[in-house]
Amino acid sequence: MTDDPTHAANGDATPVDGPTTADAVAAAGRLAVALEAGDASHRLQAALTAGTRPHDAYVDVLVARCAVEPDFFVREMLTWALIRHDPAVTVDRVVQELTSPVVQARSQALHTLSKIGDARAWPAITPGLLHDESDDVARAAWRTAAGLVPPTVDDRTALAAELATELGRGDHGLRRSLSRALGMLDDVAGPVVEAATRDPELAVRTHALATVHLLANPDADFDDAVIEARRIIALDALPDASGSPSGEPPAASS
Repeated sequence: MTDDPTHAANGDATPVDGPTTADAVAAAGRLAVALEAGDASHRLQAALTAGTRPHDAYVDVLVARCAVEPDFFVREMLTWALIRHDPAVTVDRVVQELTSPVVQARSQALHTLSKIGDARAWPAITPGLLHDESDDVARAAWRTAAGLVPPTVDDRTALAAELATELGRGDHGLRRSLSRALGMLDDVAGPVVEAATRDPELAVRTHALATVHLLANPDADFDDAVIEARRIIALDALPDASGSPSGEPPAASS
């Protein structure tokens, strides 16, 4: 394997180990060209080699490509390549993408920050991202926030309360992701999720009950937790001896 990240798309390119700015600029330009190759395997190779031989000059190019790369596996390799670079350079540049109007730029930046795991990114995980209209962005924000939140009880409790407002959102997969993020917050998530089990919206109540089950049984399957939640709701809807649904007081007689 050549040391040049552009080898797959430009066989005569040379590696960048020289100290000059000109070398760095030239290398970044070659990487940008390689990452636009029509063959995804060539783009994958370019990203792989950029991560194998990291250089600060590559960071801007890798981040920019994350916003537009159509292939999932290449995007994962771009994230891996960024992880291999100096966080002192990478984190601030990736954080800039969180305000991009491009959905993929925001979601991939969040994914990359979750993998880097640098707490300096925490202040950039705003409520706007946690409640982003894009499910992909919101999902990535939940996971990233749960991983980067400071260890103080106040911070973790505030995040749990913010995440709990998203209970009932989206499809099965999105709800599973939110439950997992809440599970990362351990005990502080319990009270806010428990409160949501009494929400008037059935979807919220079901999701909250499933999450309560997962908090108590971290190794449980989300599908099984949802089934258990539905069972509880069905039982609560059955009339008790007084003729009222379980858990509700009987109507006062006139």
